[in-house]
Formats: sequence, structure tokens, C-alpha cells
Amino acid sequence: MQDEFLSLQQAWFSRIEEIGAGGAFILGPNVRAFEQEAAAYVGSQYAVAVANGTDALVLSLRAMDIGPGDEVITSPFTFFATAEAISIVGAIPVFADIDEASFNLDPGSVASRIGDKTKAILPVHIFGNPADMSRLGALADTHGLRLLEDAAQAFGARHGDAVVGSMGDAGCFSFYPTKVLGCYGDGGLITTSDEVIRDRLLKLRNHGATAPFTHDELGYNSRLDEVQAALLRLKLEKLEQDIAARLQVAAWYDERLAGMDLITPVRPAKGRHAFNLYTIKHPRRDALRAHLNDHKIGNSQCYPVGLHLQTIYSGLGYQPGDLPVVDRVCGETLSLPIFPAMRESQVDQVCDLVAAV
Repeated sequence: MQDEFLSLQQAWFSRIEEIGAGGAFILGPNVRAFEQEAAAYVGSQYAVAVANGTDALVLSLRAMDIGPGDEVITSPFTFFATAEAISIVGAIPVFADIDEASFNLDPGSVASRIGDKTKAILPVHIFGNPADMSRLGALADTHGLRLLEDAAQAFGARHGDAVVGSMGDAGCFSFYPTKVLGCYGDGGLITTSDEVIRDRLLKLRNHGATAPFTHDELGYNSRLDEVQAALLRLKLEKLEQDIAARLQVAAWYDERLAGMDLITPVRPAKGRHAFNLYTIKHPRRDALRAHLNDHKIGNSQCYPVGLHLQTIYSGLGYQPGDLPVVDRVCGETLSLPIFPAMRESQVDQVCDLVAAV
């Protein structure tokens, strides 16, 4: 990230000077411009910037009137915030199994869990790989459910010709620094083409205010600042270049890892993987991770335990074996380093170490 910062430093610092001189630091012109530019990129009518990706999920669920007693079907193979947001609004996460190749929600498993209390399906475009939105969207339409995309790891990924975040009732993004599109702090965004949802989000992110000092519901202090918005505008301009670079790194990995005792990531049949992470399955995952750590090669064990087996959700009654694909994948997956500026020689170094295990 240091090289990226140096390449953006002059332009970003220039915009910070403009922000300082203008005196608008929260929800100012850069935030409004970024919302418009991000909506145009994603292909949605509206975008609402918020403080982080978790807030994006929470506010979206609130804007859809999902709350106590409602059930939301989602993936247990994801970062905790996905289920946490469901619980924060008082709803119940219902965990479905995943497809072993893509690591995304299995629509068949989702269908089997739809019940009278189900109000929404919340797919995660895991690691930058788009979920099967065609089948999940059909399920949502058939049963009259909301469809909320967790696209935190997948800005710029595509299902067919559609950009993630444009296919559900709303899409949620995180701009944590290591994301495909990341800022240098926290930030989040919600995209939607539903004007009612947009208007509710605008209230919820600002303490439930309908006008200054006028409130008709409890909201949040969840606002993106001008400094981060200015940076995100600069980075959005070169996003396609960055994704192309990630795809090149992934191709180098594919070529060098071919024939080894492991499984490389799948791509969508129609669409585009954004490769926030390059995640393999390896039969000796723990030994491989220890070997990489010994040689000071960054890696990530995403995710060691499915959310359905986390202590906080023990009351839901899930047991090992209930979601067999998730349980198996959690013991085999490892994410190798990937970033736009990664050199081919660095990929060679990682792959040589992988080959030794």
C-alpha cells in the first residue's frame, strides 16, 4: 500500500488542501460527488455513503424494515459483520450451505431454509467472486423476499454484465484499506435504485433526522468524511486498471500452481471476479500456512470456523456436520497475497514455497 499511497499523494493532498480551505468536512461536495460517481459505476440510481461496511449492512436492513422476529438467510462462510448486522437489528440469521467451488451461497440450500419468518436473502460476494444472483434473485422474487448484497469484498465484480451492488434491493460495500476499492481509514457505501430505501438511509445515517434538529426515529452517526471521499474518488478513477492488475496476478498464480496438490479459485462462467483475495484449497493447509509464516509471506486463514459454529450463535443450535461444505472448506482454505502492484517475481516466490509443502 505504500507504493499506492506515493502514487496518489500529490493529488490527494491537493484535494485535502481544497477541503481545508472550503471548510466542509462531513457530507460535503466530495461525498456527494463520490456518491454520484459510485452509483454510475455500479449501475444503480442512488448511492449513500456511510461510516463503514458494517453500518452499510445495518442501515440497509433497517431501511427494509427488517427487525425482531424476522429471519434473514445468509452465508456462514464470511466475515462476522454479515451475521452481526442481522443480529444488531434484532433479526435472526439463518445459515445456508455454500457451493464448494465458488464458496458462495448455494441457492438450493437457501431454498430449503425459506420459511414463514424469512424476510430477506443476504448473499456475500466472497473474496470478490460474485454470487449466483440470477438464481438467488429468482428465489427472492418467487417468495416475495428482500435481496441485500454484501459486496464488501467485491467492488467492480460482475455477474454477467451487471456490476455487484446493482442486482438486489440494495448493495453494501466496505472501503477498509485492503479492499479492492479501499480508503485510508474506514468507509462504506450503500447502492440502491429504490427511492424509498434511499430516503430512509439518508435519515438513518444522520441520527434519524428529517431536518436539522428534527427527528422521527432513532438513527446512527454514520457519515463518510470529505478526506476519505476525496481519496475514494481518485481511486475509483483507476479501479479498472487495479482490477486488471489483480486479474493478471491471479493468472500468474493459476499458471504456476497448476498441477500442484491444491485447488485454485474458480471464475464466474459469465462475469468477473475482482480478486480481493486469491483463496486456494489445500489438503495440508495448516502446514502450508506455517511454512509461509516461517518465510514471512503474508497469508490469511479466511475463515477458520463457520459463523454457524461461533460461540455467539450457539443458541441457534447448529452442530458440526449441519453445513458440511462450510465445515470442510473452513479446514482447507488459505488466501495468498494479492495486490495490484504485486510483481511476477513475488508470485514466483510464493509459489515456490507452496510447492515445497
